[in-house]
Amino acid sequence: MKHILKALCFSTLAAWAMAGSAHAETVKIGVTVPTTGPAAILGLGARNAVSLFPKTVAGYDLDITVLDDASDITNSVKNAKQFLGEKVDLIVGSSTSPQSLAIIEAIAGANTPLIALGASSRIVLPMDDKRKWVFKTAANDSLMAQAIAEHMQSKGVKKMGFIGFADAYGDSWFNEMKALSDKMGIEIVVAERFNSKDNSVTGQVLRLVGANPDAILVAGSGTPAALPHATLKERGYKGLIYQTHGAANEDFLRVGGAALNGGYLPVGPNLVWEQLPDGYPTKAASAHFVPLYEEKFGKKTRSNFAAQAYDVLLMLERALPEAGKTAKPGTEAFRVALRDALENLNELPANAGVFTMSPEDHSGMDKRGRVIVEIKDGTWALDKASIQ
Repeated sequence: MKHILKALCFSTLAAWAMAGSAHAETVKIGVTVPTTGPAAILGLGARNAVSLFPKTVAGYDLDITVLDDASDITNSVKNAKQFLGEKVDLIVGSSTSPQSLAIIEAIAGANTPLIALGASSRIVLPMDDKRKWVFKTAANDSLMAQAIAEHMQSKGVKKMGFIGFADAYGDSWFNEMKALSDKMGIEIVVAERFNSKDNSVTGQVLRLVGANPDAILVAGSGTPAALPHATLKERGYKGLIYQTHGAANEDFLRVGGAALNGGYLPVGPNLVWEQLPDGYPTKAASAHFVPLYEEKFGKKTRSNFAAQAYDVLLMLERALPEAGKTAKPGTEAFRVALRDALENLNELPANAGVFTMSPEDHSGMDKRGRVIVEIKDGTWALDKASIQ
């Protein structure tokens, strides 16, 4: 009798488990990020953050596929098209602006929402039929560029130099800084470009130093952004050096070493959450995520790129229940409803900032999504005057 009761008990539990599984709906997500190649430091942080997503969110099981696009546009497009063939409900990626822009073109007309991790404003602007399906968790370059321009102005900068990637990221940053500098009375006296795979930028740096600007902005991302910075110091440049938020990771600090000391850059508030005042709107989100991330991946492994990827989860926690009111995952109706739910996110406190989306704005962040930090002996030191 005992054996019979035990068998019945196990059968009942198994039936309940099967029933629960049968009723659980699955949301399929395809993630393409660079875990190899020049932009690997960006993609590795994103991949690690996605690995921390719970298996179930808002009552939905998550089926997540993560592919390496090797920092290559062709691979990003290939991965995105594979996801479309698998009828995913959402695509996430890639980590660089050129790759994100390529994915937008590749999935145009597929009616599948994309949450990009690249920073360029061009990912979501100008709004059109393609970009109405695209959202992003990285602050627009324009928001970060404004922080740099204001900081330069506070330091009395009148002339600046520019050296940026020879790609969409560099283009975006030059255009943003040119527009702002014209308004703020800061003259760009020299502008240079370099490639992420370059081993030397001596020629560009010599021209920059020769122009003797008060400040120089390096518009690169990941560890390659350290090369111009270090070369400027080697060549005796004494002015201010700024980086963009694309350089905000620990490997950048490691590669650049002491040559980076005194440099400034805008970053997402998550990077220095402990230094933020109590009550800052993003502090609670980062107080949860950063320790969780560093517990698994080690101390001083935090990055903007990891935090921005984790913010996808926070968006889904709000958006999935709304989308589920209209349709079931795996259908075009659900994808449309998910897009609509993302577009209606309002005052969502996350790691990168506070998201309020609208039909005109699929970045959704304001000045609460940026702070200025100074590099001091391999650490980020919050410039408290930059908090707004």
